[in-house]
Amino acid sequence: MKEQNLTLSGKDKIALISNLATMLAAGISILETVDSLLEDSKGNQKKLLEIIHEDLMQGKHINVSFAKFPKIFDKVTVNIIKAAEEAGTLDVSLKDIKSHIQKEMEFMDKVKSAMTYPILIFGVFILVMLMILIFVIPRMASVFTRMKAELPLPTKVLIFISDIVVNNTVALVLGIASIITALILIYKYKRRWILNILFSLPVVSGLVLNIDLTRFTRSMSLLLSSGLTVTNALELTQNVVMRRDVSRLIEHTHNTVLGGKHLAEGLRDGKGLIPMLMIKIIEAGEKTGTLDKSMQDMSEYLDYQVSKSLDALTTLIEPIMLIFIGIIVGGMMLSIIAPIYSIIGQVGGN
Repeated sequence: MKEQNLTLSGKDKIALISNLATMLAAGISILETVDSLLEDSKGNQKKLLEIIHEDLMQGKHINVSFAKFPKIFDKVTVNIIKAAEEAGTLDVSLKDIKSHIQKEMEFMDKVKSAMTYPILIFGVFILVMLMILIFVIPRMASVFTRMKAELPLPTKVLIFISDIVVNNTVALVLGIASIITALILIYKYKRRWILNILFSLPVVSGLVLNIDLTRFTRSMSLLLSSGLTVTNALELTQNVVMRRDVSRLIEHTHNTVLGGKHLAEGLRDGKGLIPMLMIKIIEAGEKTGTLDKSMQDMSEYLDYQVSKSLDALTTLIEPIMLIFIGIIVGGMMLSIIAPIYSIIGQVGGN
């Protein structure tokens, strides 16, 4: 099976799955549904539907077609579609997948929006610094030179940096570009190592853990409600989390369940990772045969916790960044003002 490199935006993917679910629920065959969607499609969506149509004409299942597009449909989605086709509930499962993708998008939008303000403030800070270094410092430096004033070390450093920015712009840009390229390459080849360091930071660690547990429980709920076994669901959810220790715990839990023990027993071994509340709810779900519902309830609770954490983090970052920027810009201004007062004092003394 040859994999395709096509991608779809989240909105286009939701629209495609929603249209498939609606038309299948209306009693239209999958082949007719794809034919109808092809008439109004364009771009990557049209290419995707053409390949699906070709596969269906050859008698293949739609999950086989979906598996050809790993950048659009992950393993969780493909296996849910496969189970739904075998059970004859494709329209219902497609609606569940659409709901799952919408929740994932809303969830990630919360994370992105929490970072928007700090990034914006940092960008404004960089612009203000550049304006000071390019326009203010050179003029003040020429004044200090004419007055032959004795400059303090911070002012000399500031003038030196300004000189590099103004007179060696090409070399500076090339240097910055080289550093950025090097960082991109390091991230590409040492991505897991860098992420492990980032995820181990005090505030980030707890937030990423809650995000991982939210995605894990949501995916488990969807997979179990689609008819997959607990072991298959655990195997598939190893790839939906970001932290390596959480992925290892899911793998350990998978092996524990294969050994004939309960899911909660495997998760209990992740000391410090899995909240006791989550283990108790999963235990209750296993006893009553409603594990999928328990996972859904837990994902909603964790989603709420992540939202609260993001709000608190954003509230904390804003004043810290403003204080940091105020100190840097204030320090630069003092480095400019101090020699001026010194010159004025000398003139007054004379």
